[in-house]
Amino acid sequence: MEAVALKYPENAEAPFIAASARGKMAEKIIAVAEENGIPIIKDRMLSKILIAEDVGSLIPVETYAVVAKIFAFIENIGDIK
Repeated sequence: MEAVALKYPENAEAPFIAASARGKMAEKIIAVAEENGIPIIKDRMLSKILIAEDVGSLIPVETYAVVAKIFAFIENIGDIK
């Protein structure tokens, strides 16, 4: 199991990797997200790319389009609630 948490502060150049882990620590990241109502998106290909990056680094340019769609989807969910 893998988990990658992204953060996209206002005025940031791009989203960055706030946390990433495998195994038990990944389970903890997911549990914290669930407890705090943070949306969880499962995308194995994207997580494989992002988990290879260092925590604190911006997401790779090649993931911008996919991540933008995910953030837009999450934003739309928030508007519906």
